[in-house]
Amino acid sequence: MPTFHNDATMPTPTFPGSHMVLDDRYVYLSGLTAADIQGSEAVLGDVGEETRWIMRRVEHLFDSVGCRLADIVRADLHLTDLEKIHDMDAAYAEFFEAPYYPARTCTQSPALLDDANVEITLVARRSDNDDLAVNRG
Repeated sequence: MPTFHNDATMPTPTFPGSHMVLDDRYVYLSGLTAADIQGSEAVLGDVGEETRWIMRRVEHLFDSVGCRLADIVRADLHLTDLEKIHDMDAAYAEFFEAPYYPARTCTQSPALLDDANVEITLVARRSDNDDLAVNRG
């Protein structure tokens, strides 16, 4: 049975969804932008810094449910300008040990919410020994 989890350190989603959904094997993270993270307004417009803010928050979110960045198996990245992919790639790669990168798709999206330039959606595989109980909501 899936568990629906909203992180208390982030605003409640304004869309009909959860920050994360967990099942026996995977953690599914909803799309996350720097604009979703308190205090990140100063980095909007810098694709590398937006990516770092998101990945640091992802690290926190996954830690709260017993996962690590190394557990990520799939990433969907959306940029408002694919010309900036090298800036995003450089920042994104800082969070993984080469050559162990998740499977990935990167697309250009003409607009993201609240003037963000990067949105990242992830799937991580949970440990076989994960007995964490995460409350609904």
